[in-house]
Amino acid sequence: MPIATPFRVVRRHVIVMVACAVLAGAASAVLPLTAAADPDALWKIVHGQCVPDQLRHHRPAPCTLVSLHRGVARGHVVLKDRTGATQFLLIPTARVTGIESPALLAPHAPNYWAAAWEARRYVLQRAQRTLPRDALSLAINSTQGRTQNQLHIHVDCVRPDVRDYLAAHGAELPTQWTDRTVQFDGRRYWAMRLDAADLRDVDLFHLLARQIPGARTDMGDWTLVVVGLAPTGFAVLAGHVDPATGDRASGEELQDHGCALARTLPR
Repeated sequence: MPIATPFRVVRRHVIVMVACAVLAGAASAVLPLTAAADPDALWKIVHGQCVPDQLRHHRPAPCTLVSLHRGVARGHVVLKDRTGATQFLLIPTARVTGIESPALLAPHAPNYWAAAWEARRYVLQRAQRTLPRDALSLAINSTQGRTQNQLHIHVDCVRPDVRDYLAAHGAELPTQWTDRTVQFDGRRYWAMRLDAADLRDVDLFHLLARQIPGARTDMGDWTLVVVGLAPTGFAVLAGHVDPATGDRASGEELQDHGCALARTLPR
């Protein structure tokens, strides 16, 4: 009897530890490892799990959405990122490495930005409340500012300070790229305003390549951030890698994966 009691305790601890390990392993298998050592983790989730599950069983798991109505070559998924309560990723179902991919500038390329803006509804679901459009944002990082080699647009709340700045100055932004820049955290961004309710009629990759001098030749060194403006429209920010200041052009930094605005904005 003296031996049985500690044995049961140890046995219970072992069972709990094994269960935790299994759950952790399962979570790692289905959630994007945006800080993982494997730069193809996202692609493996999309190509190896979400798309096959949708095709075979008509369910998107572990993704939230798999859209294949135009085929795998032009489809996309929406996947909950494990970082933050409200962050989602819009990811092509085709193999597209990132902002530097020539496929994004091909004629009639899929407009992933339009789909990413539509995916904001999942952010609202996770926030469990309605948020104004100027609380929501999209971002894609440069090759130096990302960890994954599959294109993914971050969909989440914007930082409160960025929202405040754009609320005060968004109407002053030009309607095309100029040499006017804004700064956040010492990072410089080209800034422009889009007077549109959604992104269906504009592809921001093409806009960047056509309007900012030299951008087409080094697309991989750019980051793009889109923030909704009230009552309509968008602010579009473009930043470039700057080794002198340590700027890796990671526009995702302007997002708030804790979504403080969901707690502080009046309902």
